[in-house]
Amino acid sequence: MSEVSLKGVSKNFGEVRVIHGVDLEVEKGSFCVFVGPSGCGKSTLLRMIAGLETTTRGAISIGERDVTNVDAAKRGIAMVFQSYALYPHMTVRENMSFGLKMSGVPKAEVASKVDEAARILKLDPYLDRKPRALSGGQRQRVAIGRAIVRAPEVFLFDEPLSNLDAELRVQMRLELARLHRELGATMIYVTHDQVEAMTLADKIVVLRAGRIEQAGPPLALYEDPDNLFVAQFIGYPRMNIVEGTVIASEGGQARIAIPALGDLVLPVPHKEPLAQGRAVLAGMRPQQFGPEGDVAILIRIDAVENLGGVTFAYAEIEGSEAPFCIESRKPGQEVGGMLETRFASGSAMIFDPATGQRLRG
Repeated sequence: MSEVSLKGVSKNFGEVRVIHGVDLEVEKGSFCVFVGPSGCGKSTLLRMIAGLETTTRGAISIGERDVTNVDAAKRGIAMVFQSYALYPHMTVRENMSFGLKMSGVPKAEVASKVDEAARILKLDPYLDRKPRALSGGQRQRVAIGRAIVRAPEVFLFDEPLSNLDAELRVQMRLELARLHRELGATMIYVTHDQVEAMTLADKIVVLRAGRIEQAGPPLALYEDPDNLFVAQFIGYPRMNIVEGTVIASEGGQARIAIPALGDLVLPVPHKEPLAQGRAVLAGMRPQQFGPEGDVAILIRIDAVENLGGVTFAYAEIEGSEAPFCIESRKPGQEVGGMLETRFASGSAMIFDPATGQRLRG
């Protein structure tokens, strides 16, 4: 059963259409993440679900109710924004309880709900503090607590961790994952950070230019992308893309010549025959290189990213917009040196250069 359903949803600002006929089902109790580059429409789509933006065309349902033209306050949602939006003159308890008091909820019930939210978010010691006495992470937890006390059908998060430093972002990601498990609520979360998306989501919705490129479980998008955009957007470092030419295609295999990698011929499983001489783009993830592959690759290292537990070696190659990246398991890689590694050809993906669509065999 879907908790949130979007059918043919579009949004225009004047003559400009920013959301193009989106169809989406968000299952009850799931953690759904909208991800994509700046300007792709993810926050606009979230605000349409919240009722903060009108819907030009299509229908939005929450539970069994059509809420397309329902006021935001009556949709059964609670929203957490990038800015904490706390009242500076109020204590944590007062900030969390303010909305309930304004709705006429009895005092005893307000106190009970605030105490329960504080327990869940580990805010008990801070209930009598004001926002200026809290860290950024604590303030964001108060903002989340203010949403929890309303017991909404759906939680909406609009880049809630963007104002936090790297360490706090990691900590708050874990907090949000724990919160979702404990509450079992439906959550829709917007971010431009694909690491956040992969960490938190049951379902990722990848958006570009107001359209859904692909939606599904995180590992499904990583391992089986529909197109070049999704393949490069999901996964860090991004997938290597190199130009290639089909030199043979038979017996369930296409042989792809890749001039930028020397005399490399990459045998890629592909049941459907491809025309000899056809131009393709070959995709290889940095993590798929190692000593066990069937194809040998030798590159000159132009840059090294040493992260302690893992090292990424980069090489500038002809015909590639970005440096070619290989996860190296050999210690002591140095700029200017040569790196010899191997790649499992069965892991390669091929794409149509004109459309960016995956060529599935």
